[in-house]
Formats: sequence, C-alpha cells, structure tokens
Amino acid sequence: MSHLFAPLKLRDLRFRNRIFVSPMCQYSAEQRDGMPDNWHLVHLGSRAVGGAGLVMVEATGVSPAGRISPQDLGLWSDAQRDAFRPITEFIRAQGAVAAIQLAHAGRKASTDQPWRGGAPLAPEKGGWQPLAPSALPFAPDSTTPHALTAKEIDTVVHDFADATARALSAGFEVIEIHMAHGYLLHNFLSPLSNQRTDAYGGSLENRARLPLAVARAVRALWPENWPVFVRISASDWMEGGWDLAQSIRLSRWFKESGIDLVDCSSGGLSPDASIPAAPGYQVPFAAAIRREAGIATGAVGLITEPAQAERIVASGEADVVLLARAMLRDPYWPLHAAQALGTDVPWPPQYLRAKPG
Repeated sequence: MSHLFAPLKLRDLRFRNRIFVSPMCQYSAEQRDGMPDNWHLVHLGSRAVGGAGLVMVEATGVSPAGRISPQDLGLWSDAQRDAFRPITEFIRAQGAVAAIQLAHAGRKASTDQPWRGGAPLAPEKGGWQPLAPSALPFAPDSTTPHALTAKEIDTVVHDFADATARALSAGFEVIEIHMAHGYLLHNFLSPLSNQRTDAYGGSLENRARLPLAVARAVRALWPENWPVFVRISASDWMEGGWDLAQSIRLSRWFKESGIDLVDCSSGGLSPDASIPAAPGYQVPFAAAIRREAGIATGAVGLITEPAQAERIVASGEADVVLLARAMLRDPYWPLHAAQALGTDVPWPPQYLRAKPG
C-alpha cells in the first residue's frame, strides 16, 4: 500500500489520502465583492473529483483591506458565507475535505491582478491603504502601509474570529491561517518587516504575539474534533530575517495552542530574497519542524512527481504534501499518481469507463 494513499486522521477528521490541494489565488471575484462564483466551483470541484484528500480555497480576506487584489475572495459578510456553501457541499460529495485559508495581505494588499502586472492600485482605481506592523513598503514602488495601532491589532484578531465562524457555517471542515509569504501575520513575525518598539515588536515572543492570538482565537471557535492548520514561511532567505530556528520555536507554541498541522512554505517577505528553488527545496523545513516541534507538517513547493511525493511521506519528512502548479496542470493528478504507484483507488463512477486496466 502506498504511504501517499494511506488515510490520515487529524483529531476526528479522516482524509482519504495525503495529497492536499494547496490554496491558489485565482483573482477572479469579478464583481470585486469577494464572492465566489462558478469559476471557483469548477476550479475547486474538479480537484475534488480528481481524487485529492483535501481541497483548500485560496487565501480569503478576513476584511476588505485584507485582500491582495480587489478580485480576491472574502469572508467578512454573510452573503459570502452563503455563496461558499454550494462549493463545500460539492467538495464533500466527492469524498474530499473542504478547507479554506483565512488571510490578511498586510503590506502586499491593494494590487492589480498579476496577469495585469500586479502594480499597486491607487484609490481612484479601486485601491486602499495597506496595513502592516511598521510603515515599511514591500518594495520601493509599493505603497507605504499604515502601521497598525494596538486597537487596530485587536480588530485584526476579531476579523479572523468572525471569518472563522462564517467558515464553519459555510460548511468547511478545516481552517488554515495564512502566516506566510510576506502577508500581515508574517510581517509581524519577521524582524525585517516588524520594527515596532511596543508589545508587538522586538523579541520573538513579542513578534509572535499577534499570530498566536489569531491562532488561539480561531482554535477556540473551531469544533474540537476538527483540525486547524497554519501556513508559515519557514525562512525569509535573507540575512537577519525569519529563519528555521524561530519557526521551530513558533511551531512548538502552535502545538501548545491547539494547532494540528504546520504547512511549511518559505519566502515572500521581500523581492530581494534569493531563494534556491528546486524540486522539494522546502521539504527539509517540514522535516525539521515535524521532528523538533513534534507537530504534523505539510510539505509544499515544486513537488510534481508521484514517486517524489511518495518518498516524502514514506520517509516521515512530512505527513502530507500540498500541490499547487501540478494540480493546475492536471486536476486529476491523484488518480494518475495512484496508477503510477501501483495503487488502486476509487474513481468517480462517471469516469470509470476511462480508468486504466
């Protein structure tokens, strides 16, 4: 039996295999109201049909200011909650777990769609003021963000909590909190983007204060028998920045706070970072955090081949793999991977006529 296709249980939730669809922004809420539509239903639903164990919705703004672009999804209104329900129902009906990544874009907010250049948007073009721990722009041509006050920081925690309650009502079974890729919670963690001198800056304990407050608020609202994930950038890939040693300490605190899995990515804090991207280049982060913090981990980043994914799980480097671009190329990657690994898995009955063998 393939390790990749062995079921996984976290708390009381069972996943049919260890192949998870990574959250991938679609920038396709065309009405600019954060509402999912048919594009999202087909995009996410096809990957559930394709055999993934978990299908995760893209980074979803917990507030209007928390979106990357005006076309990002959101979960700050009951109308958005209701629009997600057909999607979660379809994902679950195909045997996959429905998950959503809750996010705040921080200083990388208010930009155009990437295929339109991704430039910062001025207010007259539908943009808004980005938020951050310190008034430091992401790049020289980026908008200088507003440094959050202590009261505004409290509002961020409430926004994540409110979105969590709506996610539960919308039918999701897993929450992932986005603390990676240079977005708001990562901004607080990294000493390169957090230059505060109050209780939210300076020491690791202070820089982790807001991320941990969010993690605890989400965990308190989520059902005890269902898991909560966190995605982190395990390294900024920059001198003096966030690194693996700090990630391990943070992951221990996550475990104490009731977090069940750390999704281990990296980078995104600065365009100046030099990232040695290669197949499986982030897997050592997942392995170290799993070993040193004693928490389940997910490996992500240039995982494309079935044998590669099988090796990661079988060796104990990570509990799951999260696939992004490989899933964009082939929504049925899990079904094809099972065949490549000599494992028989159920196919949707509508597709049985195409099943090899």
